[in-house]
Amino acid sequence: MIDWIMFRSLWQFRGFILGAVRREFQGRYQGSVLGGVWAVLNPLAMITIYTLVFSQVMGARLSGHEDNAFAYSIYLCAGLLPWGLFAEVLGRLNSVFLENSSLIKKAQLPRACLPVIVVLSALLHFAIVMTLFLLFLATSGNLPGWALLAFPVIVALQLAFTLGLGVILGTLNVFFRDVGQFTGIALQFWFWLTPIVYVADILSPAIKNLFALNPLWPVMHAYQTIFVEHRFPDWLALVPVALLSLVLLALAARIFLARVGEIVDEL
Repeated sequence: MIDWIMFRSLWQFRGFILGAVRREFQGRYQGSVLGGVWAVLNPLAMITIYTLVFSQVMGARLSGHEDNAFAYSIYLCAGLLPWGLFAEVLGRLNSVFLENSSLIKKAQLPRACLPVIVVLSALLHFAIVMTLFLLFLATSGNLPGWALLAFPVIVALQLAFTLGLGVILGTLNVFFRDVGQFTGIALQFWFWLTPIVYVADILSPAIKNLFALNPLWPVMHAYQTIFVEHRFPDWLALVPVALLSLVLLALAARIFLARVGEIVDEL
């Protein structure tokens, strides 16, 4: 019942949410001469550098794809771009309640609007980045084809996992400010515990079994399967992550709704 009321409140404040996302996007580039063009130039520069450096300058090749000069660059982007979305959403959710204390104190505003704004804002930038990446794949003859239909599903799964974990950490960070510092450090280790810049096949069986406990491993592997192998991901391997995401979302809602009054007092 409480969840239904929360979703209904979010729908009623959809105008505020969309307006906040638009203002945040505009504010990010406010005062610059090119304005929103930077939203395209920044990811375009990143994709170009990865492509030129690893495929042309370093001549990096991905095992099994030696005939494709762009294979490793695509493998790298297939992991780095979604990781950027994950790190941005988790990092911002970690401090979303602290940074919006004035909004939280307004009784008429559903506090759940704030995490939704964070997710939609990050998703907007991710959509721009992925559009440029897909244009590169199309021009280089590496478009995944029908396997691309699985991409939105994997993004939704990743966002569900990130949202649940982020709201829990953001709530705890209001009461224990060390949580925010710890999250920043944990993200650095988490990145290197996930096969993004390296291939999992180089790991020993013991290390691979240990790293397999990382819930982001199958998610990133799913992206790499779509964009590098041009195949649908192993859905069965994603079931544990999906179940974990549901648990995190339920736990996040329970903790947030139980502590929202204390959050207002603490702020």
